[in-house]
Amino acid sequence: MIEKFSRSWELVKASAAVLRSDKELMLFPLISGAATLLVLATFVSTVVGWRVFEHGFGVSGVVWMFLFYFCQYSVIVFFNCALVGAAMIRLEGGDPTLADGFGAAKSRLPAILGYAAIAATVGLVLKRLKDDNHVLLRLLGGGLGTAWTLATFLVVPVLVSQAVTPVEALKRSMRLLKRTWGENAIGNVGMGLAFGLIAFAVIAVGVLFVWVAAHFSPMAAVTIGVLFAGALLLMGVYQAALSGIYSAALYRYATEHETPPGFEALGLESAFQAR
Repeated sequence: MIEKFSRSWELVKASAAVLRSDKELMLFPLISGAATLLVLATFVSTVVGWRVFEHGFGVSGVVWMFLFYFCQYSVIVFFNCALVGAAMIRLEGGDPTLADGFGAAKSRLPAILGYAAIAATVGLVLKRLKDDNHVLLRLLGGGLGTAWTLATFLVVPVLVSQAVTPVEALKRSMRLLKRTWGENAIGNVGMGLAFGLIAFAVIAVGVLFVWVAAHFSPMAAVTIGVLFAGALLLMGVYQAALSGIYSAALYRYATEHETPPGFEALGLESAFQAR
């Protein structure tokens, strides 16, 4: 486990170096965030305008929730595929453009939509479990959610690099989990924890600055609040881009046993050999 933790940390650092050398990769999660907000705004305005939930959460409500989940997942997975596609070009020593990433995603659009439908269905089930009044069902939902996140972490690289159906991509991601479970779990949890702590610190400092500024000028307080909100947004974009590069690198190592430029010191050629 110590070896896996060390390798995961080195993978994260190497992925961050890739991102520093190609900051254009951050545009994919930035555009994705804007697109998901647009989808959210569209659905909220439609649901409110049509009074979808006026008579409770019935069959029509379930349909609307599924459509919302499907659209959101379609956008998120599409842009993740574009990011990972571009990251794979970078890991192969190329110099990817936005067009390269979007081209990789568009070539897999049917599979992306199919996987989005699967993810939307699972998302609805998990939400139902997590929102249940029974404590055991909520715990079950949380555990299944964590397992689903780990099992599907490499779905996007599989979709981008292989012409497979969404079901087959899910199966291959789950098979790769057996080989990379330590790096998968530690990388996900480690990045999430690290960025979570940094975000908490930024929020705490931001609230303090806004509170102090409010005693002198309301406009200054608003300006500072906007600046700190922007910092949190950039952190989220950076984390999403880093996670995409990490998944691309992990997939490449687990399947091809090749070390691209900048990752030579990790000694991964033998670390993920099939067992």
